[in-house]
Formats: sequence, structure tokens, C-alpha cells
Amino acid sequence: MQILLAEDDDGVAAALVEVLYDHGHDTRRVRHGRDVLTYHRSADLLLLDLGLPDADGLDVLRGLRAVSDLSVLILTARGDERSVVRGLRLGADDYLVKPVRLTELLARIEAVTRRTAPRPAAPAARTVRAGDVEVDLDARRVRVDGAEVDLTAKEFDVLAALAARAGTAVSREQLLDEVWGDAHHAVSRSLDVHLTQLRAKLGRPGPLTTIRGFGYRFGD
Repeated sequence: MQILLAEDDDGVAAALVEVLYDHGHDTRRVRHGRDVLTYHRSADLLLLDLGLPDADGLDVLRGLRAVSDLSVLILTARGDERSVVRGLRLGADDYLVKPVRLTELLARIEAVTRRTAPRPAAPAARTVRAGDVEVDLDARRVRVDGAEVDLTAKEFDVLAALAARAGTAVSREQLLDEVWGDAHHAVSRSLDVHLTQLRAKLGRPGPLTTIRGFGYRFGD
């Protein structure tokens, strides 16, 4: 993790940089509030002392929040209630008062980064449509004109193998390999039976097209 440390005390800064390095964090130390606004874009988290020589740390935080949502952990000797409340209301993710146990500081850093890490986007729903036939590949559900169609597991497997390649011709051999595996030579006739049953249950001639001498296609 890239940490930006705004701390004017050389001894405190040196100790923090060493501990953070030992725990896998690269740290850039700055002494002034103006440097926070200069270097914040390259950091994953800001450790902010409020007693900076050129600006009050709360003013620095206010300025930072106008341009960035960088995670901020205030680390300061200022422990009065008013400062704590102002810091949190101005957008700090956590507030620690010096002196602080280094194990607690590391745990707070981990907690802040867990809370503020972007959540992975939900995977797009894998639903395929052909006309009014809708195949939900993940939920293994099929609807025709909004009404659910009851398929056997193998019938759905055949339909899903075609719907996953909607618009593309799929050979009989591909279907047999994917749905029946190594036993496909013994069940070639079963594919014809399942396709006949599928067409009957869907009640639509269009979604499943036979490509003579090759295989089948779902959709246009």
C-alpha cells in the first residue's frame, strides 16, 4: 500500500516510516499541509497530523475532501472532543490520539482500507433472449412470454449450451461433448429426443434452428 504521512516531527515520522515499511507499506513523508494536496493522488491512504507548521490539519482535510475521497486516518496529539468530532465530520475515516500503540495503528489502517476499498461489481446477469424466450443461464430458469417453463436438467443443459453461444451455429459433436461428455457416442439419439421435447415445451418454432448436416443454433 502507498501511504502518505503528513508529520512534522522527524523522530515520530522516522519511527512510523520504519514500522510501515516492515509491514509492507511504502510511505512518502511530508512536513507541510500544502504537500498533501501535491502528493495525495499517488497514495492509497493519508496519515494526517493536525499540528502541521503551515496549516491546521483540519483545514488540510477540508481542502483534500474538496478534491479527493482518499482514505484519511488522523494521527495527532490533539485529543479534545471538539477536534475529534470535527475531524470525523470533515471526512476522516478514523482518528487516533498520540501516543498510539503501533499494533493498534496497523490494525486501524487495515480496518480503514477494508471499509473504503471499492466493492467488486456484481457480475452481469447471464440472461439470453430470443423473441419472447428468455434463458437465465445462472438461475437455470426458462420463461416464454413471461411464464416459466419446466425443463428437465438435461433439457436445460442442451438449451444452455446453445443459448450461451446465441446466434452461433453449434455442431452436434460440440453439444454431445458438452452435455454428455465421453459417453456421447452412445447417446446421439438422446440429443434428438431432447431437442424435440425442448421445441414442444417452448412452443415456439423460431428459437431453435436446425442447420442441416451440421448442428443447431439458438436465436437469430
